[in-house]
Amino acid sequence: MNLPIEQTWLILVDLLTMLKKKGIIVPSTLNRDLGLVKSSISFYLKDPSHPDMIKEFDRANITITKIQDNLLNLASRFGDEFYDQWIDKLRRVNLGEEIYAKADHRSKFQTNAPPGFSMAKIHLQNPIAEDRVQEIAEHENLILEFEDDLTIAIYGDEPNVKLGLKELASFFNE
Repeated sequence: MNLPIEQTWLILVDLLTMLKKKGIIVPSTLNRDLGLVKSSISFYLKDPSHPDMIKEFDRANITITKIQDNLLNLASRFGDEFYDQWIDKLRRVNLGEEIYAKADHRSKFQTNAPPGFSMAKIHLQNPIAEDRVQEIAEHENLILEFEDDLTIAIYGDEPNVKLGLKELASFFNE
């Protein structure tokens, strides 16, 4: 199943990356929210007919719209041409066009990071509370995706991913 929200998510991650490269300080809450949206999409895809999954998917759509508004507002600082390029991508996705190739999720160890981002996966021995790692993610400007109770995907610029992994290393043996 290919959902427009997945493409929108990829576009917004790409836009967030571009804004950071242009020196814009992006609120860390947007990174956290992007991670939560990605997790919600993944959970929904596991069982699209389950009422709880449908409710989470609706929340993900509302959240991604808020993220989109915030990032487009930041993008508008760089003029109409830059802003219009992102609006065009988002418009094309809403019309069903695929902007970015979707990763094949059959393998649990697929390591395709969004454009401009590096990725790492942490495989824990025991589940940990999300808030324990979220603070590190926000500090290092990382996006987290909890794939399951024991697997966390981390997305961000390569130096930030490395710093985040160093800080998260203590959780590996818990």
